[in-house]
Amino acid sequence: MEGLSELRALAYRSNLLGADRRIANWGGGNTSSKLEETDHTGRSMRVLRVKGSGTDLATIEPVGFSGLRLDELLVLEGRDAMADADMVDHLLRSGVDPGQPRPSIETLLHAFVPASHVDHTHPDAVIALTCAPGGRRLAEEAFGDEAEWVDWVRPGFALSKLIAERVRGRPSVRFVMLEKHGLVTWGDSGEESYRRTLEAVERSHAALAEHGSRRPFGASCARALDLNGRRELLVQAMPVLRGALSRERHHVLQLDTSDEVLEFLAGEDSRRLSQVGAACPDHLVNTKSNPLWVDWSGEEGEELVGALRRGEEEYERWYRDYYERHLDDETRPFAIDPPGPRVTLMPGLGMITSGTNATKADVTSQLYHRAIEVIRLAAAVSDFTSLSQAEAFAVEYWPLERYKLTLARPPRELDGRVALVTGAASGIGRACAEALVAAGAHVALADRNAEGAEETAAAIAAHEGDRRALALAMDVTDEAAVERAFAETVLAWGGVDIVVSSAGLASAASIEETTAAVWDRNFDVLGRGYFTVAREAVKIMRRQGIGGSIVFVGSKNALAAGKGAAAYSAAKAAELHLARCIAEEVGADGIRVNTVNPDAVVQGSGIFSSEWRRDRAAGYGIDPSQLEEHYRKRTTLGVSIQPEDVAQAVLLLASDRLAKSTGNILNVDGGIAAAYPR
Repeated sequence: MEGLSELRALAYRSNLLGADRRIANWGGGNTSSKLEETDHTGRSMRVLRVKGSGTDLATIEPVGFSGLRLDELLVLEGRDAMADADMVDHLLRSGVDPGQPRPSIETLLHAFVPASHVDHTHPDAVIALTCAPGGRRLAEEAFGDEAEWVDWVRPGFALSKLIAERVRGRPSVRFVMLEKHGLVTWGDSGEESYRRTLEAVERSHAALAEHGSRRPFGASCARALDLNGRRELLVQAMPVLRGALSRERHHVLQLDTSDEVLEFLAGEDSRRLSQVGAACPDHLVNTKSNPLWVDWSGEEGEELVGALRRGEEEYERWYRDYYERHLDDETRPFAIDPPGPRVTLMPGLGMITSGTNATKADVTSQLYHRAIEVIRLAAAVSDFTSLSQAEAFAVEYWPLERYKLTLARPPRELDGRVALVTGAASGIGRACAEALVAAGAHVALADRNAEGAEETAAAIAAHEGDRRALALAMDVTDEAAVERAFAETVLAWGGVDIVVSSAGLASAASIEETTAAVWDRNFDVLGRGYFTVAREAVKIMRRQGIGGSIVFVGSKNALAAGKGAAAYSAAKAAELHLARCIAEEVGADGIRVNTVNPDAVVQGSGIFSSEWRRDRAAGYGIDPSQLEEHYRKRTTLGVSIQPEDVAQAVLLLASDRLAKSTGNILNVDGGIAAAYPR
């Protein structure tokens, strides 16, 4: 860290700690440095720079650290007690920059420990040691008088003062081990504090290894199903779970079938261990205190679905009771979270985590991996213990933890929704996919042009992050390919809410020159293909039980006769009536089916880059370069139609803004009198 500014050195040290999730959980832990700075008047002052609330050690930058006037914090050491609200108010008033992040809820811990640099982390090995019955004795053997053990106290003023009292004036103490919580280290330099953290982790691992002779999860009593068997069962089960979890607000799922997870699920003692409680208080807001363990024999899909439904219902009853039993004056202002599980464990199959977007589902998955490791290390020594339910609730609904939730980006219209778009590699399909993602959806990009779908997915990932788009090679005329595409979408996110059928082709020829092959090809893609996609979508939407929206991208030609394009126009007319038929059939399930009719979308179109442009221009007696202008002039509004114009109409029909609209037609054609619906 030599050569870095003091604040940048703090960020660098934090990033090193956060880079190893075995040491620092996602979003958890906090670091600090006490620095000499100059205030806005030019006067020197002592400043505590501490991690801002809601940031992550792995990615925090200098701007993510709050600055507080240290002298104004140290005056609190003389107090015997301090309410959380008063503490937060004092911290905010002590800030040096009005625009800075809110300081960590453990800021006073960093202020009171008499060292220039302080780190608080949640290493797996340390938590396992402090969660194992007899762990205190093992810690005393491993660390002697170099470590202080502090029994569980919820973070805040009392814990900060207690830690400071335990270390002040005791040069032999180099570590503080917090029961069922984590580790505190410090040093005269950032490097010293960092190296102490690594030393504590290594010594804790050594102590656990020396005494860890037990099989942590017990004998293996369940085997993982083969890959194909797992896929088939999960495709049946995941929409059921997703539907149950999305009754109040849509969630996406993340599936984990790693060896680590499957090993844990196979243990005869794992069910009991999973229900003990959270491995670390920092996990609670993301994982809840307990996961759902699904009891099933490991054979039949319908049995799994039934067990999943029963388990989820029982979990909701338990969570509502947990919430009601532990409410007090401090927690009463906070409404109950959606009562379903955040983590679902299915022996032989894997782990499913949920969140209102893929990032949150992934964070929950990461945190439960850490829980499995803590359980493994602790149970190998003796057993695994955790916070009581009352203690867990007091953290989960703690006002200072609830504040962190307010730091999240405001929800977008389609957060938690999953969409599948056909023809998504270019033109209207790509514009629809991009519009849906911008509104918060996760989108499967299905197209015969696999390379183009991959390019679109990469472009989305560049500005929305990973797991927001999935490229799928799919020909809508291939039933098996359509089934595979929907299965991959289910395995990626748990189900599907929105399907946009935009795959297309075009042909132009007089009736005498239209071959049977051309006729069949139009109906294969625009009739049979749209039917097949809608059929698979309805299967999943019905299994979810939370409704859905199917949008067909039709054409002006579905309503207005297309001279010299009989096959295309007839197929589009069939597509339009198919949408209305399906709408009538699935309306009782809350599934809406609507059609957007564009006309002459030339920009970015795969169709207009083919012979279609030349043929249509010839039919109008104009040069191909004049085609766009010809189309513009024939509209009532005198406008050209772009892919984004169609995408906005699709977004409108896909969203809840038209939640009571089905079987409808929305023209996006600039006004073609012959195509006015009537």
